[in-house]
Amino acid sequence: MAAVVLVHGLYHRPEHFAVVAERLWTAGTEVVVPELHRGSLPTDTAAVQAAIDTLQEPPIVLGHSYGGSVITGVRGAGHLVYLAAFVLDVGESAASLGGASPQLRDAINPELGGSTSLHPDRAVDTLYGDCPEPLVTWAVGLLRAQASGCGRGVPEHHSWKHTPSTYVVCAQDRAIDPGLQRRMAARCNDVREWQTGHSPFVGQPDLIVALLQELLAANTSRRRDEGVTTTR
Repeated sequence: MAAVVLVHGLYHRPEHFAVVAERLWTAGTEVVVPELHRGSLPTDTAAVQAAIDTLQEPPIVLGHSYGGSVITGVRGAGHLVYLAAFVLDVGESAASLGGASPQLRDAINPELGGSTSLHPDRAVDTLYGDCPEPLVTWAVGLLRAQASGCGRGVPEHHSWKHTPSTYVVCAQDRAIDPGLQRRMAARCNDVREWQTGHSPFVGQPDLIVALLQELLAANTSRRRDEGVTTTR
């Protein structure tokens, strides 16, 4: 069965991808949404790698925001999708490339023990400014605290150098500067640009579902042409 792995970003949960995952499942695609917040980029990457390793065929792996740092370090993906996400090269971290916008940094609250959270009211405008109610309230209610340091993590492997990749620039993003996104997108094989904010999986999930189904169909056609029945 064709498969997709959806990788959320900082402060988010797998549940933020619930609508996308449900629509893909309904269409017959296996979907895995790993839980991050493991404490560091290496441990987050290991969690996603473990999910990939359970699948029979190389999946399409989508990373959102910080999730791009995570999927950069995995092996065995059939196609990478960077959704307003960090495409890191050797020695780079999300922070070293510019990281969060000033607006997102202003929304961050320090917590006990060095972790951080997002101020709910500021998160609305920064992450979900183009999303309709009551989806905004739902999405903000799911946000969770985040351990410090993940944005400074440096991947040990750079999968986009060996794996087909698509970058989606979110042109109305207020969390990661669209100009930075376009610079990172130049490292990918394929670039799309959507007139959305940072979180289209909340406000416009049909866009993500359509893109993933397009890539799944292309991968299936390619394997058929190559006479490949399984790769694991």
